[in-house]
This record gives sequence, structure tokens and C-alpha cells, in this order.
Amino acid sequence: MGYNNRFLLEKIVTIQNITLAEKKKGKTQLYIYENIIRPSFFISYSSYNKYLARNARRELKELNKGTK
Repeated sequence: MGYNNRFLLEKIVTIQNITLAEKKKGKTQLYIYENIIRPSFFISYSSYNKYLARNARRELKELNKGTK
């Protein structure tokens, strides 16, 4: 069995959900990255922005269709 991106996509969805929840509380994206995301996930700010721009939910759904 080959490598797939399932773990990465699940991590991206988690980061996106955290960001959405914190933004609803009125926190800025930079604050969320510096105080929540970076200490927990050890990613750069550039990667964080790339993760937010990616449609990981759709990719996960397509990946799940392919495995069934």
C-alpha cells in the first residue's frame, strides 16, 4: 500500500477548525498562529497560510471515495 495524504489532510482540517472557532471569538489570525497553532503543531507561518487556503475537506472526501 502506498503513501497517502490522509494524516496531513486531517491535520489541516483540525487547524482550519481551530482557526475558524478562534476567529469567531474575535482573535486575529496572527494571534491564533503564535499562541495556539505554532506551539501545538510546530509549523511555520507560511505553512499555516497554505493550510488555510487548501480545501482539505473536499480532498479528504475524494480520498475516502477512492478507498471504498
